[in-house]
Amino acid sequence: MSRLRKHLVGAAVVTAILAINLPAVAGFATEKWRDYSINRDDYKATHGHWTFLDVPEKFKVNAIHAALLHTGKVLIVAGSGNNAANFDKGTFKTVLWDPARPGGPEEFKLIDTPVDFFCAGHVVLPDGKLLIAGGTGRFEVLKAKVKRAAGALVIKNEDPDAKPREFHPGTLLTAPGGQVYRTLAHVSVPPARKAETGVPGKVRIRPSQTKVFAEAVTEGAAGLLTAPAGSVKFEIQGLRGREKRDLYAMGGSMTLDKQDFQGIRDAYEFDPVTERYTKVQDMAEGRWYPTMTGLPDGRVMTVSGLDVVGQITRDNEIYDPGTKTWRPGPKRFFPTYPALFLLEDDTLFFSGMSAGYGPGQLALRPPGIWDYRRDTDRLVKTPGGVGGVAPDEMEAFTPVPGLPQPELNETGASVLLPPAQDQRVMVMGGGPVGERQPGLPNATARTAIVDLTEASPRYVRGPDLSDPVRYPNAVLLPDDTVFSFNGSSDYRGRGASDVLRAEVYRPESNSFHEAAAPAVGRNYHAEGLLLPDGRVLGMGSDPLFGDKAGSLPGTFDQRIEIYTPTYLHNGEKAPVFTGGRESVLLGRRAGFQTPDAARIHQVRLMRPSAVTHVTDVEQRSIRLDFVRVKTGIIAEIPSNPALVPPGWYMLFGVTERGTPSPARWVHIRGED
Repeated sequence: MSRLRKHLVGAAVVTAILAINLPAVAGFATEKWRDYSINRDDYKATHGHWTFLDVPEKFKVNAIHAALLHTGKVLIVAGSGNNAANFDKGTFKTVLWDPARPGGPEEFKLIDTPVDFFCAGHVVLPDGKLLIAGGTGRFEVLKAKVKRAAGALVIKNEDPDAKPREFHPGTLLTAPGGQVYRTLAHVSVPPARKAETGVPGKVRIRPSQTKVFAEAVTEGAAGLLTAPAGSVKFEIQGLRGREKRDLYAMGGSMTLDKQDFQGIRDAYEFDPVTERYTKVQDMAEGRWYPTMTGLPDGRVMTVSGLDVVGQITRDNEIYDPGTKTWRPGPKRFFPTYPALFLLEDDTLFFSGMSAGYGPGQLALRPPGIWDYRRDTDRLVKTPGGVGGVAPDEMEAFTPVPGLPQPELNETGASVLLPPAQDQRVMVMGGGPVGERQPGLPNATARTAIVDLTEASPRYVRGPDLSDPVRYPNAVLLPDDTVFSFNGSSDYRGRGASDVLRAEVYRPESNSFHEAAAPAVGRNYHAEGLLLPDGRVLGMGSDPLFGDKAGSLPGTFDQRIEIYTPTYLHNGEKAPVFTGGRESVLLGRRAGFQTPDAARIHQVRLMRPSAVTHVTDVEQRSIRLDFVRVKTGIIAEIPSNPALVPPGWYMLFGVTERGTPSPARWVHIRGED
């Protein structure tokens, strides 16, 4: 009986221990089974596979921007990395990663970074250099932390014969009521301009004007000023005589409201060969969250962004890489980071998707086709002070209707579907403007597609994503599919809402297919891009909070994952190019040597990515006609520079089973 009692007691103890530890044991077993499952060859062949990139601590950065260069290296730009302490210290970072040197001493390299490129714009130029312009001039100040009344002013100069006048930070200005304000940035005010009147001997003086942000020298309500914009004249202290008469500031209300981020005018080119930033002419406008789109002649259309006083600018600019200078572009309002694609007829298509700032109403941000060459500033003001386009002033902008859930157009993805000749754009996911909007979901699984070759283009609903997400990445693959991954179901991953999902869209069947799920959740400030070997790079994520309850601040995720698609796990040997032309003119033919010509089923030219905030208007995949010859293939490059903007491209040969070759870099040139 004593022995039986001991056995029963022992069994009870074992049962109790198992009950306590069963969840952990079950969790451990589940994790082990998952690891086993996703690492099986048959799973990789049907779903692909993720691995982590081993990044030494010295080279870990907050990945805000990423661009694939024609050297095969990836430029990862953090700037201050959305870190106010880094901004105050002037600690700005860029890392260059070379996928061709895994584990080697030269795999990573820190690049001297001259200004805060956090939330800049960028585009690859025809010669392969990366134009990067704009960034952060001042971090936002939330309303609860605003101590001094502040607002935007315009300093004017009515003297056409004076030299440019420099005003340093801290310049004092006095309002008619005696309130004193100080400027927060250096500004240069050019002389006024003389304009002909048509009357001999008479000219009209047009004052110059330069924007600046200013705050009260005293804290609290004493600095408040209520007045319509541009109605108050401020005296600039320290001026005498004619200068005092000709130089002054105009403004309106000075408030204790939230103060937004402010952009900078700085512009640089990054040279992939020397691996250095080189200063070029500043833009006329400061820009934070701008979009840059390459044009057929090699110039760059630059739109939107928060300016030097934190307001969305409609003063678009065009950069000429030949002269390295900027000139004014057509004025038109776009929300920040708009997805703006170059079409084959040399117009620009705004998909409706954007990131950051702008009105939520569709009437003020319609998707549409913009004939920028015919635009003559047809933008009007709305009662709310936001730019919009009046119905009778749409000559240069043709709205495209039909987009479902148009109020959920923030932080969604847009892609020019492959091949680019089809001129179809797809949008994926998204959410409402800002954090939350009453009556609206926090994210959507919606996709929609528009065929821009139709006489009257219209969005039609596509298949839903597996989950409602905002911040989804979408990357074109050389087999003419689109890889969509990550995202969160709430603003910046709030409430632990990151979605570990990945799926492949197949245009020919208009359907999504499940792919291997990533290990890292990614939301705000995330990006993905195609590598020359056919793999996909995923990085970045800037959650608002660090826990589900929202009680801890979020931490930027610096881990990097690489996805290997199914076409690299199908057991087929990849074709390879062994030689061929490195430089080809538009409209010409070019030969490429390969022992695998008989197996090459398709040939694609793929423009490398320059991506930020899940917005990538650079990537495009162009179908090439080709013939097989004894030594390889001869491919024909389309002649239209609006379809194939001059620049460096990855050439892929793809088998009938979808297996791509490693990319061969080809420089496509316009007319010499």
